[in-house]
Amino acid sequence: MILKQLRLSRHLSQEQLAQMSGLNVRTIQRIENGHTASVESLKCLASVLEVDIPTLNQEKFMIEKDSANWQNLPLWLKCWFFFNFLALRPRRAVAKRIEVISHLTGFAFCLFGFVSEAALAGGLIMLATAYLFCLLGWQADKYGIWYEAPGFDPA
Repeated sequence: MILKQLRLSRHLSQEQLAQMSGLNVRTIQRIENGHTASVESLKCLASVLEVDIPTLNQEKFMIEKDSANWQNLPLWLKCWFFFNFLALRPRRAVAKRIEVISHLTGFAFCLFGFVSEAALAGGLIMLATAYLFCLLGWQADKYGIWYEAPGFDPA
């Protein structure tokens, strides 16, 4: 079931979805973890998420490339979806680790820049990489495209 993907694509927490649908938060959690839902629960969720029940019961979330939502996505985000298709899924922890390492090595190389001009250039490149990952992380949070382990809920 694609309930979690639909919820995240609309930037809703489990609590917000529960309040809007009239269901219990624990019910939302159970459905997202793969338990079967009653027809009434599915009707409530489908109504709130503005989809039909068969769409809600899909196993995978497929984006129609002809839809206005797809056309309005920035190019870099379409590239993320392509990487997701290749099973190269971005994870928040990995992106954060790359950002921190890039910052640390960038600052270290900039300090070595007093001795070597090449080290300064390398440090600036590493800092630019760190800030790029910071920007990508912010955008990934905004659009909710992180891949997390099953059962993990960042909300």
